[in-house]
Order: sequence, then C-alpha cells, then structure tokens
Amino acid sequence: MTNSRKVTYAVLALSFFAVVYAQEEARQVPPPGGTPKDFVLPAKDVLGLENGLQATLIPFGSVPKATVSIFVRSGNLNEGDQTWLADLSGDFFLEGTTSRSGEDIARAAAVIGGQINVAVGEDQTTISGDVLAEFTPQMVELLAEVVRSPAFAETELDRLKRDLLRQLNIAKSQPQQMAITAFRKALYGDHPYGRLLPDEAQLAAYSIDDVRNFYNNNFGAQRTQVYVAGVFNPKATRAAVENSFGGWEEGPDVLINIPEPVTSKVVVDVIDRPGASQSNVILGLPTVSPGHDDRIALEISNTLLGGYFSSRITANIREDKGYTYSPFSSLSTRYKDSYWAQTAAVTTTDTGPALKEIMYEIDNLQQNPPPVEELDGVKNYAAGIFVLQNSTRNGIINVLNQIDLQELPDTYLTDYVSNVYAITPEQVSATTSKYLNKEDMTLTVVGDRGQISEQVAPYIKAEEE
Repeated sequence: MTNSRKVTYAVLALSFFAVVYAQEEARQVPPPGGTPKDFVLPAKDVLGLENGLQATLIPFGSVPKATVSIFVRSGNLNEGDQTWLADLSGDFFLEGTTSRSGEDIARAAAVIGGQINVAVGEDQTTISGDVLAEFTPQMVELLAEVVRSPAFAETELDRLKRDLLRQLNIAKSQPQQMAITAFRKALYGDHPYGRLLPDEAQLAAYSIDDVRNFYNNNFGAQRTQVYVAGVFNPKATRAAVENSFGGWEEGPDVLINIPEPVTSKVVVDVIDRPGASQSNVILGLPTVSPGHDDRIALEISNTLLGGYFSSRITANIREDKGYTYSPFSSLSTRYKDSYWAQTAAVTTTDTGPALKEIMYEIDNLQQNPPPVEELDGVKNYAAGIFVLQNSTRNGIINVLNQIDLQELPDTYLTDYVSNVYAITPEQVSATTSKYLNKEDMTLTVVGDRGQISEQVAPYIKAEEE
C-alpha cells in the first residue's frame, strides 16, 4: 500500500470517528422537555346519601372500562393494641358473603370482566375492582355486597391466620422491615402507627369473635367513600350506588387519633445482625402533612435531596462513593401525620461514612440555595410525575381519595403544578433548615453491632433523663 493511500485511509478513519463522536455527543444532550401543564381535574358528580356515605363519579378517558373503589375509614389505626387484626378481618372479604361463597364472588367478577382486590392500610381499607364499561353498575352492586355482608366463616380462620403468620415470620427476617419497625416504634411509641408487627402468640390467639367485633365496630356508611372513574353510564351507576348502599346502617363515627411523634428524646441503638454484609439505615423525623403552607416546598426539597435517582444523596453515596445501591428519601404520610426519612442499605464498613455524607448533604442544602438549573430539573420532574400519576383511572381515584382523606380543597390538585414552579432556591434552603433539623432526628441501624457500633456512635443521641 502506498503512503498516500495510507494517509487517505487515516484521514477517512479520523473523519468517521469524528462524526461518530459528534453523534454521540449530540445523543448525550437531549432537547429540553416541555413544561408540564397544570393538572385538569375531570368533571365529577358527588352525591351524599342520608346515611352519611359519600360517592364521587368521574367520567374519564375513552377506554371502555371503569374502576370502582370503596374506601372505608378503618385500618391499622383502629386496632388499638390488637396489631394486624384489621389485616385479618380484611382477608375475609374475599372469602365470601352471607349469600355467596368466595368462589362465587370471584366468578361473578370475572363474568363482567373484572376481579376484586382488597387492601388494608393504616387509615383505610380499600375494596376495588376494574370492570368492562357496560357492567359498572353490577360491579358497584357486587362490591357493596362484599363490604356490607362478609360471612366471616370460622372454617377459614385458621388458614388465614397461618398465611399471616408466614408473612410475619418473613417480615421479621428482613433487615429493612426490622429497621422500619424499630424506627416507627421510636417515633410513635404505643400509638397504633408505632406497632407494625404483632408477636406470633398475639396473632395466633385472634378468634372469629375478634374479627367480627372489629368489623362491627369499624365499618359503616358514614365512614365510607365510593369512587367510580372511567367510562360508564352515569345515571345507571348513580342509581346502583343509591340502591346498593342506601340501606346500609350509618355505623360508627370516624375515629380521630392523631399521634404526637417524638423528636430527639429516644435512643435507637444498633439492632444486631452478626455477620451482616450491609447495614440498613433509617434516619428521619416528624414533619408537616399535606395542606400545610410549606408542604410543597418540603416535597421539592426532599426530591432534590434524596427523593429521585438524580438526587444529591444518591449521587454522593451511590454514584461517587459506592457505599450503597439504592438510597432514597421520602415523605411518609397518614391522616394529619407525616415524617421524612432517609433510607439506605450500605456496606457494613461504610456505615459511618455514609451517615457522614447524608448529614453533609443536609447541611449543604440548608446553608446554600441550590443552583437554578438544578432546581428547575427537580421541579420539571416533580410536576411531570404529578400529572403522569393522575392520568389513569386508579390514579384519579387515589388522588381524589387523598384530598378527601386529608380534607383538602380541589385547588390543591389544580394549583399543584403552578405551586411547584413557584418554589425558589431560597425557599428550598429555608425549608430544609426549618424542617430537617438533625438534632430532632431518630436513627435506626440494623447491622453487625461489632463492626458498626463505633461508626454510628457520633450519631446516636444521648438518652434524656
């Protein structure tokens, strides 16, 4: 090959790689996304029955399906010290009614294109189902039968308790569950929110009378909200709600039991897991609930700090230091109650350094307002996620249920995006300083005490006398 040909090939190769490199660079800088629009609340038909039951019907979308959800203000809050009795009671809803077996109920749901789901939460129990549009009234009637007349057959009790005992044993073996259980106990003490797990003897001792008494004392019309979202016949669906629920007894008033979580008064020592390769860390404190004037600014501060994959704490202790794989911070909310918590499973030898970096990021955000470009990215993310998560039938129902539960106006939804974009860097810094006070935080660490006690000692508060 001649020298001139070699030169020509070299120039062509360099040109090719220059083009490829330029294309790669172009791919790495995507165009800016559009600004999310304000959330538009679909038109809704709200009706209240004489027995206190409330229903909200929301025509939504074009797919010929509807979602029917019944929320009853009865959950773990209502158990008192009978932990998981609400869960055991809730399991019976799929086991049949006074007139049909569980298999018959499941078949009836399947025939109309749906299935029934039950979920027991801290403040509410939810019975819901998706259904083909033309059968929405029938789903309303079916769910009304399930929630109004559960059979509570004693023959199912032992099996359901065994299922819960298996779940309990699994939960007690998981370090993350161990950490959150201890953290919640430290925050809420003997309040039901502080009792996440029962002991085995307590769970095994529950009788069918306990289950029936829990239902009778906590279920009724005036604790119930019915939501229907999707494509359905409004007149027929409204009639189904009135006919199916109109004769239900009022039942008990809603239980109000707002906790008074503690700050900086409790020592949370290391929970020992000898030989553990990781330490499960939870660091947090009580804060303001939705509806508070500072709540949206706090949500943005949380997202920037540790609430999404590009957050500062994630970039620090995952991407830069390699201490952990999936750290995250969050705002956990119940009725008129909320706390902020940073969670991470960190390498045992890096437990102390990880805590140091988390504290550093909190300090830094308190002292230095974030750059406008960084905050704009967080606000775009938060606003976009808010609109996206409310773009489905379940999303619409869940967000409407939350504003009803927290007693918020519809403007909380319709103004949310504009309120997010109004947050300034100075607000983020001030909000972090106001609500993420390190002296008020509770720390839980589950790991090898022999390896991490000295690492976490600087972060464990002395117990107050």
